[in-house]
Amino acid sequence: MRAIWKGAIAFGLVNVPVKVYSATEDHDISLHQVHNADGGRIRYQRRCEVCSKVIDYEDIDKAYEDDGRTVVLTREELKSIPAENSHEIEVVQFVPVDQLDPMMFEKSYYLEPDSKSPKAYVLLRRALEDTDRVAIVQFALRDKTRLGALRIRDDVLVLQSLLWSDEVREASFPALETSIRISAQEREMSAALVDSMASDFEPEQFTDEYQEQLRQLIEAKLDKGESLDTEETFGAPAEAGEGEVIDLMEALKRSIEKKRGAGAAETPAKASGPPAKAAPKAAAKTTAAKSAPKAAARTTAATKSATTRTAAAKAAADSKAPAAKTARKGA
Repeated sequence: MRAIWKGAIAFGLVNVPVKVYSATEDHDISLHQVHNADGGRIRYQRRCEVCSKVIDYEDIDKAYEDDGRTVVLTREELKSIPAENSHEIEVVQFVPVDQLDPMMFEKSYYLEPDSKSPKAYVLLRRALEDTDRVAIVQFALRDKTRLGALRIRDDVLVLQSLLWSDEVREASFPALETSIRISAQEREMSAALVDSMASDFEPEQFTDEYQEQLRQLIEAKLDKGESLDTEETFGAPAEAGEGEVIDLMEALKRSIEKKRGAGAAETPAKASGPPAKAAPKAAAKTTAAKSAPKAAARTTAATKSATTRTAAAKAAADSKAPAAKTARKGA
């Protein structure tokens, strides 16, 4: 990696010299434009609309126009802005991490210690660890004053530039202002669908399919040239759906059945044919549930009857016992 900027974090009176590196990179395949008739490269020229000359980049200044008036700003004038010359990342606040709206995150940068002793760097990192907070900072980078968040990732300080509050648009959609009734069954079904798809996020499991297929197309084109058959390369294109509108509950049911079917497909089936429907099972359970109270009532009645007969027999036996004793004495 190559450092894109050097400066220092101002942590109170503590100065932490750092080098700044881009923490992310673009993996997209680079394509350029050509004329489809002859393959000639399309190039853009900076042409002046007054003199019609092609202008070199070093001869270009910037301007601002308002109500027909144009103000030209030279490079020297832009560089004279105090914030442009600042190489300080000023810590202004320490805030709980949950107070940062992910919508505001823009770009991430790694910060490397830029001094013989990284003690001040480690001290700031420990302070963030011990307090479990994020440092809000202000800095200037590439002709723009920026707001940022300083946090820790794998023992490295990471600077994430943030959007300013007026750069985040308000979301106002009339459709969401209407009263929508969601039934308990719909919520249960949607929760069941979420549960069937629940997992831990592992970024390495996901790939950019478009870039992979673009690479496949380029390699096939290099191999076969103009005789390339895209259907042979990718297969027949999927047909567009007819836009069928289905009931929300039916869509949830189908989604859950699809996830369950995918899970069952991983286990070899003993018999072929369509999977058994869940409805009969549910109906059987419902019937069993309804018949359970009646069966329990019959069992209870039988138990009471047996208990009554047992008590009567015992009472009869007790009443006969004294008579038998008297008869034996008389004999």
